Amino acid sequence: MSAMTHTTVQIDTHTSGPLAFDVLQSRVDDGPQLIALHGFPQGARAWQRAAAVLAERGIGVHAIDQRGYSPGARPDGVEHYGDRALSGDVLAIADQLGLSTFHLAGHDWGSHIAWVTAVENPDRVRTLTAVSIPHPTAFGRAYKEDPDQKSRSGYMKLFWQPGAAEAALLENDAAGLRDTLSDLSDADASQYVQRLQQPGALTAALNWYRAMRTNPQGLGPAKVPTTMVWSDQDRAVGRRSAELCAEYVDADFRLVELAGITHWIPELAPQPLAEAIAERIASV
Repeated sequence: MSAMTHTTVQIDTHTSGPLAFDVLQSRVDDGPQLIALHGFPQGARAWQRAAAVLAERGIGVHAIDQRGYSPGARPDGVEHYGDRALSGDVLAIADQLGLSTFHLAGHDWGSHIAWVTAVENPDRVRTLTAVSIPHPTAFGRAYKEDPDQKSRSGYMKLFWQPGAAEAALLENDAAGLRDTLSDLSDADASQYVQRLQQPGALTAALNWYRAMRTNPQGLGPAKVPTTMVWSDQDRAVGRRSAELCAEYVDADFRLVELAGITHWIPELAPQPLAEAIAERIASV
């Protein structure tokens, strides 16, 4: 596995001041460039194995420790963690990296922000690979129409509760967080847990959930070539919402289903994930 290098990217925001983001990079200077977004409760580390495969395919990867996860980007207040702020970070970091256009992939919450970014900025995003989490409007439909999806999403009710969620996840040496990540290697899980045990870090990460009710509703269709990668053992996302994505892409669309894999696709299935991303990038 080729090592990823670390860089720090600073941006200025109108609402929360200057922020500094940690970015893990697999540098390929003369090939396509991919920005990769992680989910909860992970970090840019989630992408390291897929990035190694992509580098072999001549694709550079820039995996961001996003707002709330990078120690230099943890503003106080739920209002700083809505879709627009998080998507704005992606574009600002791309600017600082010199990427006028780029390919985009995201897993879990990173997938949600990738959808928002691709829908609203088709002039910047060349292709989208969404992993685990479907188009926000498709997910909203599934939540309302499919009792199975509503049941799978029940954990969010705890995450919306300030204080109660932090206690449930962090008590007993973060047993709740560790249980959530039990499918992963000890090295991966420990790195994620240790960061979210830092003062204020878990609250910042949970603010993504707590800002959900303030996010704009009814996101339109993606107009860039898109691949949705979903795994059939995902306990959080059912088949219905993944299949609905096709109705919210006005461009070439492909649904890739991974058998026998749980929610943590970047860590557990990096090879097929990288292949799906590379195929999507090659399509343009």
